[in-house]
Amino acid sequence: MSESLWKSDVMVEERPEETVEEKPAEAAAEATSEATSEATSESSDLTLSMDDFTALEERIHRAVNLVKWERQARATAEERATTAEAQLREQAPLTENLQKEVSSLRGERDQVRQRVERLLSQLDALEL
Repeated sequence: MSESLWKSDVMVEERPEETVEEKPAEAAAEATSEATSEATSESSDLTLSMDDFTALEERIHRAVNLVKWERQARATAEERATTAEAQLREQAPLTENLQKEVSSLRGERDQVRQRVERLLSQLDALEL
């Protein structure tokens, strides 16, 4: 590719360094005005810093409260989980017994059904 494609289209114009020296009175006035503006700037920075500090303090308080709330919620959840696990352990044998009972009842139902079917078939045979 050509070298002109890599160069910027905008040309930077170099300024010659100013060789004019400032007069001492003007330099002193400028230094005084700079000191005054720095003092004003520092006081506004201090005010801004205090506002920033106050906002930061509020954010920290909110974060602390949020952490406290989350810890309390976690403790409550852990307590509920522990209670639920204890109930599950207590109910597990009962559940097993109920499953066995349901299974035996189904077996009995099947036996009763077969007996009723035999009786019905014997009644049908008598009616013929």
